[in-house]
Parts: sequence; C-alpha cells; structure tokens
Amino acid sequence: CLDGEGKVHEFHSSWRTDDCNDCSCSRAGISCCTGYMTPVDYDKEKCECIFNKETCSYKVVEKDDHSKECPVHSWVG
Repeated sequence: CLDGEGKVHEFHSSWRTDDCNDCSCSRAGISCCTGYMTPVDYDKEKCECIFNKETCSYKVVEKDDHSKECPVHSWVG
C-alpha cells in the first residue's frame, strides 16, 4: 500500500500517522480512523478542549485556568 505521504506499507501492517490516525494496509487498500476520543459533553461556556499531538489525546480545561481540568460526560471516537 502507498500512503498519502508516499510511504510504502506491507500488507497486514498497521501504523499511526503524524496526525494521530490509526491506519492498516490490506489487499483491499488502506483504511484509517482516528486514534483518539473527542470530548463532546462538557461545559463549553466555561471550558475548552486542547489536543496534544504528542499523546494523541484531548484534555478539557477551564478557559481561564488551564491547570484545572473540567469533567467530561461523553466522548466519541
């Protein structure tokens, strides 16, 4: 399989892209999906979500104080 960056991958191999997608190669081609969960149910007035590309994860924190995490009631991914 040839990915979007021009790299060749063997059949039945899998990898994580720089933008945190989990991909796999089969004889049918490449399939990719997000390798992280996205917060959807939290206090959007008081809080904001910040994506960390190093850990491929979101953190939900208070807008006025990023050291304080906010509760998240639902995630999708």
